[in-house]
Amino acid sequence: MPIKSFELISIDAKRFSKLGERIPHLRVDQNTAVTNVSVLSDKEAQFDFRFTVNYMGVGMIKIEGKVMWEGEAKALASQWSQTNQLPNDVFGPVLTAIYSNCMPSAVTSARDLALPPPIPPPPYQAAAPQKPPSSKDKGRSMEVA
Repeated sequence: MPIKSFELISIDAKRFSKLGERIPHLRVDQNTAVTNVSVLSDKEAQFDFRFTVNYMGVGMIKIEGKVMWEGEAKALASQWSQTNQLPNDVFGPVLTAIYSNCMPSAVTSARDLALPPPIPPPPYQAAAPQKPPSSKDKGRSMEVA
C-alpha cells in the first residue's frame, strides 16, 4: 500500500448553540481537502489535509493532519503545484485513509459536545406488520429436526 503513515496534528471542535436548544432541520456537511503536497525524497511525499464537519450554525469540528505517501513524489508535487489536484489513483486511497482515521475522532468529539454524530443514520425501513398466530394454527406446526 502506498500510504506509509498517518498523523493527526490538531482537533478543533466547537459548539455555538446552547445545550438543549432545538434546531429544526439541522444540516451536517463534511469536507475533506488536501491543503499541501511536499516532497520529502524521490519516493516520498507528504500530503497535509483538513477534515471538517460543519453543523450549520450549531457547531463545527476541524481535524488537520498529514499522510505520508510512497511513490512518485516529484511528479505528484509538480502536478499539485500546477493544478491543485491529485490523480484519482492517488487521491482515492488518500481520501479513504483520511476519512477512516478522522471519522472516529469526529464522532467522539461530536458526542462530547452533544452534537449528532457526523455519520448518516442507517436507512429506516418499517417492518411489515406480522399477523399474530390464530388459535386454530396452534399445535399444528411442522416439527423440524
